[in-house]
Amino acid sequence: MSNIVETYTNKFAKSNELYQKVRQVIPTGGHLSRDVKPFPVAVEEATGVIKKDLDGNQLIDYMTGYGALILGNSHPEVIEEVKKRLVTGTHMGTIHPLELEWAEMVKKLIPSAERVRFTGTGTESTLLAMRLARAYTGKHKIVKFREHFHGWHDYASPGAGITEQTGIPAETMTGTLVIEPNIDELSGVLESRDDIAAVILEPTGGHWGQYPIQNPYFLSNVRELTKKHNVVMIMDEVICGFRISKGGAQAKFSVTPDLTTMAKIVAGGMPGGAVAGKAEVMDQLSFELGSNRVDHHGTFNANPATAAAGIATLKILDRDPINSHADAMSIRLKAGLNEQLSKYEVKGHAHGVASIVHILLDVECSCDGYMCTLDHSEIARSCKTYSGAVKMAMLNEGVDMMGGIGFMVSGVHDENTIDSTSEAFGNALKALRADGIIR
Repeated sequence: MSNIVETYTNKFAKSNELYQKVRQVIPTGGHLSRDVKPFPVAVEEATGVIKKDLDGNQLIDYMTGYGALILGNSHPEVIEEVKKRLVTGTHMGTIHPLELEWAEMVKKLIPSAERVRFTGTGTESTLLAMRLARAYTGKHKIVKFREHFHGWHDYASPGAGITEQTGIPAETMTGTLVIEPNIDELSGVLESRDDIAAVILEPTGGHWGQYPIQNPYFLSNVRELTKKHNVVMIMDEVICGFRISKGGAQAKFSVTPDLTTMAKIVAGGMPGGAVAGKAEVMDQLSFELGSNRVDHHGTFNANPATAAAGIATLKILDRDPINSHADAMSIRLKAGLNEQLSKYEVKGHAHGVASIVHILLDVECSCDGYMCTLDHSEIARSCKTYSGAVKMAMLNEGVDMMGGIGFMVSGVHDENTIDSTSEAFGNALKALRADGIIR
């Protein structure tokens, strides 16, 4: 047993005990998006940027609810608004005033939002957006880019870097065309086919920027091509919406799509999502279309508790310099991580956009910390080889990363926390070298 694994196993012993019990009842042992070896940490309490696990260990949180908690854990204003809603009714079974207020906040902040429709999750949002695009264009194929992640439904799974085919009918898979994130390839597809309803993409690159967009004009080029060929452009802002800027990636990069998918921050860390976009596309949901309308159900769509959390969060983002603070802390973190790599003479670098930071080991890149220009195969190799060990080594140092590949910086991380994280990364590098994982 390596020193990292032994330290981890001892430090998080109660998490292991719970995991062994839970996996007998719940497949994978609980809510996990990826396999965590030898077992995941179980957290029972979180406030601000600190989480506390079953053994009483305090962890600096960069998971931030898979990116949903840009205000940190248990933000007092958000909690207070949710509490007020819980005692006045959690489900009305009809429309309610908060639904309108929430939609108006989305419309105020997101440039493409002429109309807004709420969903239960980000996966539901991308599924609904694809259906709207098909109805609006009368075409059936969706183009997506390799490694861009749009949820776990059948039409989003191809080319997403996950177990793509198990349980998905082959005929369903043919509804999605997966191409490389290359403008020339997209142009060729749109020029040669007349059955494309939509192009969907992550505006920062695949897997929240793990595979970053390498052409600074990529988004504007996609916008021009989709307009030229009367194809719906869907910008998936489930992760980067309200994070890259309070108006999302589309506001930061001045590219307005036809449809935008959202979740996470839009719902204030509660379960919820949304689709927004051009009125003429969104109005495919109208009852006035009768049997030709796009049908959309969802028991908990726009439920009052989630609406309250979403409204409170978006109001704070609109009012306070949350994004600029998180961005500044991200820059400080990237510098600190790169300094530790240099100090311990480990090949690698940190990169990322806005408040998203990614770390890569055993690669060389001359990027400026914003847009990594490495070949995607090199990025994949680095992540596959080192992410599990990095995740474990950082947890041993009291830091919970996103999958061992990056950090979601919030508006409540401060300079001391960031500097502590950089120091922890240096200690993790020493542990990785001692175990022979890095040179």
